[in-house]
Amino acid sequence: MYRVKAAEGQEKEVEIGGDSISLDGQPIDWDISRISEFHYHIISGGKSYNAELVSADYQQKVLTLKIEDQVFEMSIKDKMDQLLEKMGISAQNTAAIAEVRAPMPGLILDILAEVGQTIKKGDQLMILEAMKMENVLKAQGEGTITSIEVSKGDSVEKNQVLIKF
Repeated sequence: MYRVKAAEGQEKEVEIGGDSISLDGQPIDWDISRISEFHYHIISGGKSYNAELVSADYQQKVLTLKIEDQVFEMSIKDKMDQLLEKMGISAQNTAAIAEVRAPMPGLILDILAEVGQTIKKGDQLMILEAMKMENVLKAQGEGTITSIEVSKGDSVEKNQVLIKF
């Protein structure tokens, strides 16, 4: 059993079993066909719908779907998430972070954040070129940037402090 919450705050209980899906205990009468990797065709209640998976963050369990011209952002909680929530524990709590370090030696191509900026988990901070590839460094937690220890064009070593919070 899953709990799905739309960005608008509407929450539904979804149960998937075999070939059937129920929404808040009521079976859904629909036919869904995959057209391409991210596009689907749905028939429900005698109507035809085009659906697209716009984005999916599986770690945060957030999906963005576009059905016809409407965009829906949904967060999904499985049984474990629901159990942890009942116990007052959130599996997706974001910890405050103290610093960001270089994951590998490379060259700072761009700095996407600035001192004083409040960031949250997943925000893009810098672009690091390493082994001829551009790597976007993202925040692993929440915090306010107190200092940026490098400049655009700097060469950095593995584990060098880049940003302090």
